[in-house]
Amino acid sequence: MSRRQNNPLRSLSDEERRDLAQLSRSHSAASAQVARARALLAVADGQTYLAAAQTVGRQNGETVARWVARFNQEGLAAVLPRHGGGPAVRYGAPEQRRILAEVARVPDREHDGPATWSLSTLHKALRRAPDGLPHVSTSTIWHTLHAADMTWQQSRTWCQTGVVVRQRKAGPVEVRDGDTVAKKADRASLRA
Repeated sequence: MSRRQNNPLRSLSDEERRDLAQLSRSHSAASAQVARARALLAVADGQTYLAAAQTVGRQNGETVARWVARFNQEGLAAVLPRHGGGPAVRYGAPEQRRILAEVARVPDREHDGPATWSLSTLHKALRRAPDGLPHVSTSTIWHTLHAADMTWQQSRTWCQTGVVVRQRKAGPVEVRDGDTVAKKADRASLRA
């Protein structure tokens, strides 16, 4: 026989029950969310915390007890997992947009130095700017640029992969390579 529940699940509204049932059957949602929804529904249907934990593949009912306590306080938001440990995310989407905006800007020769961006000149510019990122590292800049499909071109600055500006008689023309994704996959398989 299990011990008495210190924080029993509050009664679910019809909308909460419907949303939890829909999430518990989802094939596209994160598995952690599906497991939490299934466990909460099991507890709502009268199962013990331990039995609900075992239905979602857990060994311990304490985890379900924490999920129930959080659900009682936050409602359906409790189904979403929180930060799982490790260092906090320091440079999220707004900071990454700021890095990409700096790359898109043409460098000022008097203020920034060279006429093209390098990691070190981007690093200096972002740290100096009043709305910049005073503690950003070159590694963070590099990862942000690669996540945005930008690569370093030896004779130029950072630019989008598969896009090149060619000089023609009529003036500069932007040329796009439609096979960029396939070529990147081929190069990655050669390195492995």
